[in-house]
Amino acid sequence: MSNIRTSPAVAVTATSRQVLGELQDVSKSFAAPGGQSVLVLRDINLRVHAGEFIAILGQSGSGKSTLLRILAGLMPPTQGRVLRHGQPLRGINDSVSIVFQTFALYPWLSVAENVRIGLTRRRISRAEEDMEIAKAIDLIGLGGYENAYPKELSGGMRQRVGFARALVAHPEILCMDEPFSALDVFTAENMRREVTSLWHGGRAGVKSVILITHNIEEAVLLADRIVVMGTHPGCIREIITNDVPAPRDHRLASFQRMVRRLHEVIVSAHLPEEEAEPAAAATTGLTMPQSLPPVSVGEIFGLIAVVADQGGERGEMDVFALDQLTDYDFGHTLAVIKAGEMLDFLETPQNSVVLTALGREVVAMDVNARKRVFRERISALPTFRFVQKLLDDAPEKKLPGLVVLEELAIRLPAGDAEPLFKTIVAWARFAELFGYSDDSDELFIDTGSSTQPAQGGG
Repeated sequence: MSNIRTSPAVAVTATSRQVLGELQDVSKSFAAPGGQSVLVLRDINLRVHAGEFIAILGQSGSGKSTLLRILAGLMPPTQGRVLRHGQPLRGINDSVSIVFQTFALYPWLSVAENVRIGLTRRRISRAEEDMEIAKAIDLIGLGGYENAYPKELSGGMRQRVGFARALVAHPEILCMDEPFSALDVFTAENMRREVTSLWHGGRAGVKSVILITHNIEEAVLLADRIVVMGTHPGCIREIITNDVPAPRDHRLASFQRMVRRLHEVIVSAHLPEEEAEPAAAATTGLTMPQSLPPVSVGEIFGLIAVVADQGGERGEMDVFALDQLTDYDFGHTLAVIKAGEMLDFLETPQNSVVLTALGREVVAMDVNARKRVFRERISALPTFRFVQKLLDDAPEKKLPGLVVLEELAIRLPAGDAEPLFKTIVAWARFAELFGYSDDSDELFIDTGSSTQPAQGGG
């Protein structure tokens, strides 16, 4: 990783800087069937000061993206207040721009026309628009590609278009929703360097940056303050001032101490000792979908095999030692552990990962026996009961994938439905709980007439 210097503005204390935006006691619920609601954010209090780079760190289900959209005025809070410069926000916050994880480009528009979308709220002439677009495209290094279409661009170049579209609006706050996670490692590192250079050099023209991420090292490398989110419902567990001296280098002892501190906070947030609060569905009898860790079946079985091999007679490992044996970032390691815990293959007392009796049995099983146990375990999870009920009630016990995706989307926070759908399909295929046809984009319960789904440990 590159050595990164902090912005000169960081030397000013947060309390002495202008407050650009603020969330006060913000909670957010989404409507669910039967008159119930799903609480996705609870009691969020956060100030965004001029001159600071904030990282919001958390796993799937912590409501990070929902928080960002509320701050930007793209959705209202259920409770609490959103302020802009100390005044209540009404409608969309035109001083905020967002760069999305999935690029969100219009495929039928050229690079220049995609960037022009960012000027929708600025009242300037067409000639001025053309000048602003040319500046933004040049700033992010896409000169010569003005007339190209998204399909002609690499992933990194498409994300550059997203940055140009955000910056051309001249926002005070630039929000980035996991902007590097859809890129390969080398492209992501290059983009990270360039965005950091734009920020610290003052060339981006923004007063503050908010980065949504699940990558701990990325947060330590870039951010002045790190907001650690808990899950179910999303809440702020801790806000940590990043006191790692500049230039930040991942080899420094101070850098590694901060990473370790965040590790421990995140473990307590995502592998808590206390029982989670029961969902509304549990008390009403209503089966509601819940987030699943976006991990593969192969990763789950691979991790429990590592614990069995390395954990001695007790089948127990320190979570940080286990992470060192994987190629994952720490957030993904936690996601795999969480999946194993949901399936009753693992327990997580304090900072340990321990095989359960069932986990020990599964490690020794052949693939067919594993399928049987995996099917039994996921059949008990609310999300699979929800999809199973949709299929049971459908004509011929089949539904288009888009219908299931929409049913998930109206019951879950924004951005959670699509990765959840992919995880559901992958886990159900392995377990042979229900099938999915890639050709027709249909989920189905096999009644003897449908094509058998492809199998695999994924």
